[in-house]
Amino acid sequence: MDFDHELPDESRPPDPSQEDAEKTLVDFFNKHVERVFFSRQIEVHFEGQWFHWITNRALRDLVKRGLIRSEKRPLKTGGEVTLLWHKSHRYYKRDALEVTELIEEYADPNIGAALGLHGEGMVLEGIAKREFVLKGRNTNEYGGRKWSASDHDFDFFFERDGVAYGTEVKNTLGYMDHKELEVKIKICAFLKVRPLFVARMLPKPWIKQIIDAGGFALIMKYQLYPWAHKELAKRVSVSFGLPVDAPRALSDGTVERFVKWHELNELA
Repeated sequence: MDFDHELPDESRPPDPSQEDAEKTLVDFFNKHVERVFFSRQIEVHFEGQWFHWITNRALRDLVKRGLIRSEKRPLKTGGEVTLLWHKSHRYYKRDALEVTELIEEYADPNIGAALGLHGEGMVLEGIAKREFVLKGRNTNEYGGRKWSASDHDFDFFFERDGVAYGTEVKNTLGYMDHKELEVKIKICAFLKVRPLFVARMLPKPWIKQIIDAGGFALIMKYQLYPWAHKELAKRVSVSFGLPVDAPRALSDGTVERFVKWHELNELA
């Protein structure tokens, strides 16, 4: 779900920055008294300051304290979304309906499937253009070795200059599942390849895990919509202030970041 935080992770230890997050969020809602937001939107908006889970915890605490209001609304496409607004916004229902209708449009399963495939296709094209050879797709086998401890696999295996990469693409607003990331780092070690994660955004500690495993995290910053859905991407960007775009291809600069890293580390 890219419109809500899937499951609040209460197993994470308390973070001292949550208090700062709550103060900032109170100021934010005070400045936007007559608007309705949803949880993922707020998490992404403040991801430069706090991890998504910290913002989510802060929001839930503010709701418990009655400083902001909250309502879970079911979606026609399945699931539900958590709406949030300032406690003094008395006539929020019309705004809530507009927010929900646009979420239902981009949360349609057909759109979600298109986003996933589109992200993979753009990465495949962008990396292949830089002379990386595709050695496997949607598989957990490489170089005569097969991972059998779980049913995880990689979107791609690429190879160049004798170096192979198990490549995972996540074209989502929210973070990928951390347990999945850890498992796939283990798979790369088993298959004797390097991990390459391509994602809109990842927390810095997770990026460090990838680097420590000899891999690279290519951060896109934007969720990439197919060109055919560019008008929807524009409405999501303008209405929600979310980092979405519909380019025809990955920018040369984006791919170049990975290529330069590869060239510096190919013999390491």
